[in-house]
Amino acid sequence: MAGSEWSGAIAVAAFVASYVGLGLGRVPPFRVDRTGVAIIGATLMVVSGALPWPDAVAAVDAPTLVLLFGMMIVTGYLRLSGFFRLVMMWALRRARTPLALLAAVVAASGVLSAFFVNDVVCLVLAPVVLEITRQLALPPVPYLLALATAANVGSVATLTGNPQNMLVGSFSEISYRSFLAREAPVAVLGLGCVFLVVWLVYRRQLPQAPLAILPDARMAVHYPLMLKTIAAVSVMLVLFLAGVPIAIVAIAGAGSTLLTRRVKPEKVYREVNWGLLALFAGLFVITAGLERSGIMDVFLHWAAAANLDRPAVLTVVAAVLSNLVSNVPAVLLVKPLVASFAEPRRAWLVLAMASTLAGNLTILGSVANLIVVETARAARVEIGFVEYAKVGVPLTLVTLLLGWLLLAFARV
Repeated sequence: MAGSEWSGAIAVAAFVASYVGLGLGRVPPFRVDRTGVAIIGATLMVVSGALPWPDAVAAVDAPTLVLLFGMMIVTGYLRLSGFFRLVMMWALRRARTPLALLAAVVAASGVLSAFFVNDVVCLVLAPVVLEITRQLALPPVPYLLALATAANVGSVATLTGNPQNMLVGSFSEISYRSFLAREAPVAVLGLGCVFLVVWLVYRRQLPQAPLAILPDARMAVHYPLMLKTIAAVSVMLVLFLAGVPIAIVAIAGAGSTLLTRRVKPEKVYREVNWGLLALFAGLFVITAGLERSGIMDVFLHWAAAANLDRPAVLTVVAAVLSNLVSNVPAVLLVKPLVASFAEPRRAWLVLAMASTLAGNLTILGSVANLIVVETARAARVEIGFVEYAKVGVPLTLVTLLLGWLLLAFARV
């Protein structure tokens, strides 16, 4: 076997092994998580010679990492200032019935996740929902499931809502405003579906009596920091809509928020998910190694034979892949094929929609789900696979169908 053939074989083997590890979420019997799998796979690509070092460095998409890092910094300041908790409490205090409270949870989670990373929104709001439901003697599970699923659905609306959308924005060059115009209707209808599905599943457990008005509880809110960060976010949103490159806007926003005398930078750096950034970098290298191996010609043939360029087929394939290997790896796997499609712009929009909404299928479908479930477990509230599936499965099927209908026949 020639040297190039050996390199190609090693690249394919490294790619397959990496994606199996990503699908399992670990490498038994070792203590290796998805980030570790990506790092090991990328290292193997370079060390084996399957991907030369200069090509590996060039494969890492800097704008995506800069965008993700910048949004983490800005979101971290909002979290430290108490902004998310304040917004959630404001919405919940205006709910007068259990059904209105459910609507408030869906709306707050969905809207916040549209503009900030959905995982952070769930991390901050899950304890609030648990606290409120306990005070009002309400069953917490319906509200927690509404929180998780609405965060996933709401995040589909913008390029900054979740990591896979950030990837799509970087690769497709679709503007923030154009993406919002196409995906926001999907998010709005999807949030309506979240409310209806959760209500239908748990309508017998939700009392009909009016709720007691929650007392005003003291909250640790850092108003100067919050107002400063909100001002930065407002400017960022204007620049996003004006068409300024979103990575530049995000890092500029992060830089402006870091100029403060009130918060030690170490606190903010702890808010950054460094593991996710490393995961992205590793996956970029793994995907580049596969592309260099020449195997993409085979993938292109399979994609053509399966009519993957059709929105309906792409929706199903993206949803399945997202649940097998997670949504970010799924987007990177499909990425090299999109350029060959008849309508690549539509394909990117469908891919973003399907990979995001598919996260609601099971507990393991998205990090946001795991955050809510683990937070509930720490508070002795159990949400099992079957319990979650009663909401997740029908909700995912309905929202994927609606998303496909909205994007397949719309003018893009």
